Amino acid sequence: MFKRYQVLLTDWLGEYIKYTAEKYDLSFSEVIRILLCLYICELISEFHPRYKFPKERKELINIFKKVANKKISEEDIHKLISQAYFEARKAIEYRLAQDKKNSKKNTR
Repeated sequence: MFKRYQVLLTDWLGEYIKYTAEKYDLSFSEVIRILLCLYICELISEFHPRYKFPKERKELINIFKKVANKKISEEDIHKLISQAYFEARKAIEYRLAQDKKNSKKNTR
């Protein structure tokens, strides 16, 4: 389920998201969600080395190249988007559980 938020972006960032949305035939909001999900996975894997972002960077880059070159079906694109959402959710749940565990240790 989606919830509406207001986000202010600089011109250059908004233009890039708009460019990406048009290039991949996605909505502006969808591109923001995808980029956030991917960044969250990367960031959490940096903060928590035990959590591994399932897709290697090189593999992700190859997938995006296929998308850019229209060598991947629309159905597969939507599967990748769903996978990005799923992986980000897993990463967030992992991070929150770790932080909760650590805060319990610190209160003892």
